Amino acid sequence: MAAPNRGRRPAGAQGKPGRVLALILIAMVALTGGMFWSGHTTPRLGIDLAGGTTITLAAKAEPGKESAINETNMNTAVEIIERRVNGLGVSEAEVQTQGRENIIVNIPKGTNSEQARKQVGTTAQLYFRPVLTVAAGGPTAPQPKPSPSASAPDKATDKGGADKATSPSPSATTQGRAVTDGLKAPSPKPSGSAADKPAATPPPPGTAALEKKFTDLNCLDQTERGNVGEGVKPEEPTVACGKNSAGQWEKYVLGPAAVSGKDVDDAKGQLDQQRGMWIVTMDFTSAGSKKFQAITSKLSQQQSPQNQFAIVLDGEVVSAPQVNQTLSANAEISGNFDQQSAQDLGNILSYGALPLSFEEQSVTTVSAALGGEQLQAGLIAGAIGLALVIIYLVVYYRGLSLVAILSLLVSAALTYSLMALLGPAIGFALNLPAVCGAIVAIGITADSFIVYFERIRDEIREGRTLRPAVERAWPRARRTILVSDFVSFLAAAVLFVVTVGKVQGFAFTLGLTTLLDVVVVFFFTKPVMTLLARTKFFSSGGSWSGLDPKRLGAKPPLRRTRRTSAPTDPKEA
Repeated sequence: MAAPNRGRRPAGAQGKPGRVLALILIAMVALTGGMFWSGHTTPRLGIDLAGGTTITLAAKAEPGKESAINETNMNTAVEIIERRVNGLGVSEAEVQTQGRENIIVNIPKGTNSEQARKQVGTTAQLYFRPVLTVAAGGPTAPQPKPSPSASAPDKATDKGGADKATSPSPSATTQGRAVTDGLKAPSPKPSGSAADKPAATPPPPGTAALEKKFTDLNCLDQTERGNVGEGVKPEEPTVACGKNSAGQWEKYVLGPAAVSGKDVDDAKGQLDQQRGMWIVTMDFTSAGSKKFQAITSKLSQQQSPQNQFAIVLDGEVVSAPQVNQTLSANAEISGNFDQQSAQDLGNILSYGALPLSFEEQSVTTVSAALGGEQLQAGLIAGAIGLALVIIYLVVYYRGLSLVAILSLLVSAALTYSLMALLGPAIGFALNLPAVCGAIVAIGITADSFIVYFERIRDEIREGRTLRPAVERAWPRARRTILVSDFVSFLAAAVLFVVTVGKVQGFAFTLGLTTLLDVVVVFFFTKPVMTLLARTKFFSSGGSWSGLDPKRLGAKPPLRRTRRTSAPTDPKEA
């Protein structure tokens, strides 16, 4: 006769519930500590709750050029729009892609929404302008003139690497970049060095007003930088700001635009294998080649800084390379590039030539007062929903409601800490639909408890005592909970993928809380039930425990152990 397996536990039994509880408590402490350590103790609020303007832009391509809408170009557009928004002096603005064709711009309260719409809704303006004067970024004395103490220009080489530029003064700051013709053999250049050329006085800006604007211009001020080129036509001279290779702001007087971004056929940053350096190559259209040849022919005869052309994007100089030879259809910019800076400049040059524009799909402006009211209404709705769930649990499940309430509190703590941490980590912002998702999640989480409690009650109705009932009910409840949560998570994932805008906030919150529901049920609710089943209050099946066999209609007699002891009283024998 085989000996019984005394070490075998019932199906679903959990031998060390304390260890499992310790895991989730450690996770809660870690998340809470990370929240306070990062300094983000509250979730970031979306525009509809904090107040501000949300602008949704949809990319549009010219007929036959739909391929222009791709990830690279959309990311470049995001960078350009960020530059524009930052030019308004906006802090904490967000610009991000959404889906394949949409860009969402969130501008916090305190910003002129009309000015913001004007800035982000127009196509990027890219021009090549000759440099007339360069000076340090702060306000300067009247009658600006180029001098060796000002930032020196970039220098030009041929594409084969032969240096064509005069070395800048040791005291000058230089971007160290060169424009070349793309040929391996050096192109002819004017005889003599830059020092041998006749001294050139920079042409006057043209009007006293422009000269005064240049002297008064303070490129160190973000707002002033953003507005410096506003309203200037391409055929007019202007002033602009830009950074040199040392990261210092400089200001420029620029001549009329000689080449536009539409004249660039293609541009990209790439690694020159022969020289082991990153460069930016440019190909011009037929019309663009003629324009570029004409302007570089003139610039190559000038002294620094008038042998530079500025690449100007939305009024800001993104690069100002030096020219010492006539260039035409193909050119490259070389110098102190790394991979990122070369690719960024290539993208900017390409974007100016793309048939890509943006159409304003929607604009939503919410005042700070209205946002506060909506947040308050959302919190009240959540509190009412939570209170109704708790009342139902207390009335129907009595003592078991303690387990459900504790589980809800754990779920709420995990959700709050994760939302606070996800704000700075991935840019998550709690908007009104996200609050709705959190409210819906209360019901989903409570439903998991109810499934488990009802399975336990079913086992008690079959005549089992509480401890085996808790363990035997778990495998059946676990399957139901996982299937239910999988369906909810799948719905949230599909909703997140196929929608744009604020609806994604609802989908994200619903998916997050659904995953947390699984974590809480497995790592908190089940271990707590295992521990409570060992207490006298619950194991005795009192009327207030919620597990009274009589109230549940248990089958009499209650199932007992099959082994019976032999009678010890002789009278009973």
